Amino acid sequence: MSAGDGASQTKASKRPTYSRFTQQELPACKPILTPELVMVTFIFLGITFIPIGLSHLSASDNVVELVDRYDEDCIPANNLSPEAANSKRIGFIQDAQTDKTCIRTLIVPKKMTNPIYVYYQLDDFYQNHRRYVKSRNDEQYRNPSADRETKNCDPETGDSANSIVPCGLIAWSLFNDTYTLSRNNINLPINKKNIAWESDKTHKFGSNVYPKNFQSRSPIGGAKLNESIPLNQQEDLLVWMRTAALPTFRKLYGRIETDLEANEEIKVVVKNNYNTYAFNGKKKLVISTTTWIGGKNDFLGRVYVVVGGLCLMIAVAYIIAYLVRPRPLGDPSYLSWNRYPASN
Repeated sequence: MSAGDGASQTKASKRPTYSRFTQQELPACKPILTPELVMVTFIFLGITFIPIGLSHLSASDNVVELVDRYDEDCIPANNLSPEAANSKRIGFIQDAQTDKTCIRTLIVPKKMTNPIYVYYQLDDFYQNHRRYVKSRNDEQYRNPSADRETKNCDPETGDSANSIVPCGLIAWSLFNDTYTLSRNNINLPINKKNIAWESDKTHKFGSNVYPKNFQSRSPIGGAKLNESIPLNQQEDLLVWMRTAALPTFRKLYGRIETDLEANEEIKVVVKNNYNTYAFNGKKKLVISTTTWIGGKNDFLGRVYVVVGGLCLMIAVAYIIAYLVRPRPLGDPSYLSWNRYPASN
């Protein structure tokens, strides 16, 4: 056998085994986008999206919502200039001896069927700031033997002898305004059980991890924690620790488990403790019902309606163009070599 024959066999051995897949001989569907198919597709999308959007808008419209911004009215300003007023507000909120009780009155616009959700809303609070988000230690929160694990919790770590549990800026800044509701001088209970994610209670926070040295030194960032209750049962903390992506956010405070009738007067006693004045933030109390889409939000419904409307407009434009200037499918006269034949 010659050397040429060996080289030929080597080359032949590297060839892939024949199959319909490697030779791209499998059957395939190659849809042709005919004018009729394009028109029908856009019409189908339009008549599908618009009813979905209208149903979302209808569900959102059925949500009854009370929003009360109280941060300005619950603190004295005495008609001062904006700079002086804000300085006075900061001094007022930081004074531990000042009574920060504020009474607000809300009128129920429509009947609200339980469960009715109570939220607090903060504006211009950037929980998504990189340093803020990283200032926590999840191992410490779920493992009692890791109470000295304060890595990444700077500056709220404590010292070598007295570590802080839970450590970090997120926990330290825990929201501490409180709300007490009543109607007709009868207390309206707010159920604060089961407001946190079940996964947080069972996996992220330990049932045998207890607060220690929390808010024990100045400055105080927010709410204190009961040192006799494990972290996974302190649901206000768990709700707060799920940081928000946007600077305006709502967090669940509790649930009202009784109906509220239209035009009822709700008295709200607010303990205005949380300092949003230092960064010109806003605080709002939100009382809201829900529907199958959740709370009040028109955005998704409007998107569906707009996209559906655009699809119908495009379909109409295609139909008009097709009727005014019809063109046979696969007309060879439109090929480049027929439209611009080469000159001899």
